[in-house]
Amino acid sequence: MSEQDLADKIRSGDRRALARGITLVESRREDHRLQAEKLLDLVMGKTGKSIRLGISGPPGVGKSTFIESFGQYLIDQGHKVAVLAIDPSSKISGGSILGDKTRMTELSRRKEAF
Repeated sequence: MSEQDLADKIRSGDRRALARGITLVESRREDHRLQAEKLLDLVMGKTGKSIRLGISGPPGVGKSTFIESFGQYLIDQGHKVAVLAIDPSSKISGGSILGDKTRMTELSRRKEAF
């Protein structure tokens, strides 16, 4: 699939395409890096009024609870939400994507959330 096709699918809300795009951006392979650069050029110019919000804090302070509540609020206001949860303190991986949807069960069921 070309970078243009992937960008078009991402903008149309295709979750698999977004997951593929994230994989390209995170990859250390040179061919993926080149594809990721082209893809980012294609999608970043058309982000509209999107925002990025970082949430951090020690374990157990309610980050996941806040993300779920705020994400649902944004969806109820007509927005789409993507959550990329990273644990930079992981000594094993140096930063792992948290795959634990059990903390955000309601948000993970919403079609407007990724």
